Amino acid sequence: MVVEVGYAQAWDLEACAPWRPIAAEEARERDAAGLPYVVVYREPDREAPLEVRLVSWRDNYVGLWVYDAQGRRTYDLDMRLLDDPARLLRRYSVGWYYTGPEMAEFDEACPRITVDLFPDGRGRRTEERQGRGGGSYATSPGLRDDERWMDRPAFGEWPLLSAQVHGLSEPPGFEAAEVAEAAEPGDGDAPATCWRPPRPAQPGPINELFRPGVRVTDGYHPVMTVVEPRRVGTLRVPSGLLAVSGPDIDHGDGPRITVPVPPGEYVLDEARVRFGYRCEWRDAAVTTTEPTAVRLLVSDAPAATWEMALGPDDDPRLFIEQQIAGFDTDGATGCFADAGAWEPLIALFERGLIRGESDLDGYEDIDDGSMFMQRTWDEASGGEFMSFATTGDGTYPVWVGRSEAGEVSGVVVLVEGMPELLPEQDGTPTDAAV
Repeated sequence: MVVEVGYAQAWDLEACAPWRPIAAEEARERDAAGLPYVVVYREPDREAPLEVRLVSWRDNYVGLWVYDAQGRRTYDLDMRLLDDPARLLRRYSVGWYYTGPEMAEFDEACPRITVDLFPDGRGRRTEERQGRGGGSYATSPGLRDDERWMDRPAFGEWPLLSAQVHGLSEPPGFEAAEVAEAAEPGDGDAPATCWRPPRPAQPGPINELFRPGVRVTDGYHPVMTVVEPRRVGTLRVPSGLLAVSGPDIDHGDGPRITVPVPPGEYVLDEARVRFGYRCEWRDAAVTTTEPTAVRLLVSDAPAATWEMALGPDDDPRLFIEQQIAGFDTDGATGCFADAGAWEPLIALFERGLIRGESDLDGYEDIDDGSMFMQRTWDEASGGEFMSFATTGDGTYPVWVGRSEAGEVSGVVVLVEGMPELLPEQDGTPTDAAV
């Protein structure tokens, strides 16, 4: 069997076709420079590709997409280049098992198997059973080392990794595909439908959540208008290291996230939105105000950029598309605290809230209608702790805003998901009842 091998700067997912085909020599140059490119394997008489390999060494990434005769993706493998330059971790994979030729690509009813692997040997295999019975089943993959890792081939020496999927009993012969058009210079103007390397979750319009008059939507309420942030209080961080964590999780190793800030006392406030909706039990249109985020305001300088804070064992090279890092909570609670006094502050929180000790020095419940619920303080160091409510359990990212000078200007936790900005309406924000 003969397989044609072609190269391109990108892969257009919508067209299922290469974008800006390039010659093998140019692809080799891009490979050496770490620039993104794709490799397309085809049978001469088959419209859909056999597989597409997506490479971006500067992102520590190699992807493999396998297609069936109907042009549907059946397998997606995400490989990562880590500390050993000679091998790749099979970081994440999804296999789709279409029940017939008429089933659409990525149909929700399509059974699938997801495998999530980490370099330390941890992993999770999840089988999603659709149709009769449905549900999902998760296990530990129990893979050998050679099943978790792949030797990194040199450029031009990659095998057809999907050969077994396509029923090939012998290695195919490869020949170069003709370059139908010359590639134009430049990398930044690929259409939005083109593949790009996986990115972790992005911050979204955080500044706008604290800007009165901005109109947003959460997908359920069509129009929500940002109102003046509500100042709740202040937090003293004399150690110069801010802790952001879930106070209800075991903290044997200390707080989950820490952010260096100048020693000082900082304002705590809430971002809020006002919106209207139809209250069924009152049979009336009502307007309400709800918080969307909590913030520790470090300076008056506006945030020019936002970045996701990482914990000590978070490795960005392992992040898959839209992955988040942050603190975990099983009790819908987060906190800001002075990391230098973490142990006495969290101990006071546990004594006051969990054990219910009355008249406890260094602890108070906050009952002002805000998202903040408890405060503790350490007399010895002057450090303080403030807990706040989230809207549920799970993992919450911590966003660090930086000024044009690169200094920390604020630290934000979204207690709801990130809403979407709406266009301005004649400069006048409006509330809408549903």
